[in-house]
Amino acid sequence: MSRVSIVLVTWNSAPYLPRCLAGINGQDWPDVELIVVDNASSDGSLDLIPASATRIKNDDNRGFAAAVNQAIAASRGEFVLLLNPDAWLAPDFISRLIAALEVAGNQFGAAGGTLWRGEGAEIRKTDEIDSLGMRMIRSGRHLDITRPATSEQRTTEVFGLSGAAVLFRRTFIDDVSIDGQFLDEDFFAYREDADVAWRGQLFGWRALHVPAAEGVHVRRVTPERRASLPEEINRHSVKNRFLLRLKNEGLYLALRNAPFELARDLVVLAAALTVERSSLPAFGWLWKNRRRIMARRREIQRRRKVSDRALAKWFR
Repeated sequence: MSRVSIVLVTWNSAPYLPRCLAGINGQDWPDVELIVVDNASSDGSLDLIPASATRIKNDDNRGFAAAVNQAIAASRGEFVLLLNPDAWLAPDFISRLIAALEVAGNQFGAAGGTLWRGEGAEIRKTDEIDSLGMRMIRSGRHLDITRPATSEQRTTEVFGLSGAAVLFRRTFIDDVSIDGQFLDEDFFAYREDADVAWRGQLFGWRALHVPAAEGVHVRRVTPERRASLPEEINRHSVKNRFLLRLKNEGLYLALRNAPFELARDLVVLAAALTVERSSLPAFGWLWKNRRRIMARRREIQRRRKVSDRALAKWFR
């Protein structure tokens, strides 16, 4: 029986942890290890983690991506499940995902289930779908799929999966890592799941949505709440919008999507110059770090196996 390493990154997550840990403890998969990285929480989050888990405490907030990479380095599983602390999983979540991956074949490196939108620290399930996977649109945005592709409850291929609860093969993690990083730590937080999904597609990997694997996720960062979000979150969101494309987008897709992307870029820039000036440093960061960004781009494009023309079907 393959081991599954569950990676949990905490940052002042104490209210959600009892319910999240109950979901982890209830999994029917027999061989599971829990690895928790705490990004300098001030609410005692790490104290709620059982002693049987591998616990790593950072002295400062290194960001979600860096913390995930720390956990992966300490993990031993053939499969790795990334899980947000504000999510709860049904008991058969892991077993259903692994069964689907085994049927689909080794070219499928990631799988996710049906995530329902949750409410409150108890992660109460609502009747609203949070994510059925990830889709790309031609303006350069990635969105959660909130409607099933068909009326049938069957496994379907998707571009990628939400980082709130996604299972990866170890072989996928090893293959798509760049400079020893599975998640690009330049993202810090937000859009890193889209980055690794796009890189996986470029390297010839595929992803599955398994509707029978269910979970619940409390989504606290949404476009409609942007005005009330901390400045740092919005600044990373702006930075990562451009970082995502600079690394992964080839010439064909750039030209094909240009009218849509440029229109959206102008909106983002105008907002940063007027109503959200706290996000202006994002552009300076991109310029300052351009050499590292372009070096990673060259490595990704050198290793790619799938053409932009073949990927164009995902950008609608």
